[in-house]
Amino acid sequence: MKARIPGMQGGGQMNMMKKIQEMQAQLEAKQAEIEQTEFSASAGGGAVEVVVTGAHEIKKIDLKPDVVDPEDIEMLSDLIIAAANEAMRKADDAMEQAMGALKGGLNLPF
Repeated sequence: MKARIPGMQGGGQMNMMKKIQEMQAQLEAKQAEIEQTEFSASAGGGAVEVVVTGAHEIKKIDLKPDVVDPEDIEMLSDLIIAAANEAMRKADDAMEQAMGALKGGLNLPF
């Protein structure tokens, strides 16, 4: 048994399906684009910078020489974690905004 959308007959359902397929293709393309985009964030006043992709892969960690203190490795770790987490939040925000814009406010599950 085929599901029918109330108020739509044959051609209307086909048009709706075509629009949904086009939207899904756009969503997938935008997601792939964002996964390849790089996002950066810094911590410690720029002492540590982390670059990640939208797919949450760390691409680069840049440390300023004066932040590397063998006596305070814990602080360096904290700065790296803070910068990495912020960069990943930026990637997530970009993905959320792109998906929201493409869905056009529809309550769709993808």
